[in-house]
Amino acid sequence: MKISKRQSRLKRKYRIRKKINGTESRPRLVVFRSNKHIYAQIVNDEKAVTLASFSSLNIDGGSRLNLETAKTVGKMIGEKAKSQNIETVVFDRNGYFYHGRIKALAEGAREMGLKF
Repeated sequence: MKISKRQSRLKRKYRIRKKINGTESRPRLVVFRSNKHIYAQIVNDEKAVTLASFSSLNIDGGSRLNLETAKTVGKMIGEKAKSQNIETVVFDRNGYFYHGRIKALAEGAREMGLKF
């Protein structure tokens, strides 16, 4: 029986999530990628609270998903984190491979001063 791409991603996701956890001092930066948009949120898992979120839906000028859009989302989530005095996070790539749009988002967040 062949495993689908989605099932493979979910297996990677659960394997990653066993090891990482967002705390008060170091929340988790979660990335979700769909075909049309990319979403990022900062989560405190101890209290089960989303501290900040941003997506390509919030960007003016359309929702064309590419590396520039992903980098912009990373910068904006970095700004929101900075405004809440969050400096270090744990990066949760959510089972996606670290390249392309996921990498661009991470680089954008790093440019704004987030450490992970």
